[in-house]
Amino acid sequence: MEIIAIQPLVALVAGILILIVPRLLNIIVAVYLIVVGLMGLFPGLINLSGGG
Repeated sequence: MEIIAIQPLVALVAGILILIVPRLLNIIVAVYLIVVGLMGLFPGLINLSGGG
């Protein structure tokens, strides 16, 4: 599964959680920015190809 296919699902879950518990917005945004930043700095950090 590619990261592109996971992003809409993560966005949907995050949106629902924010509607239920608005205080989660800060945590969700912070985690998202950290993950996107790490993926941008280290593109090979997450190897989803399964190859050795």
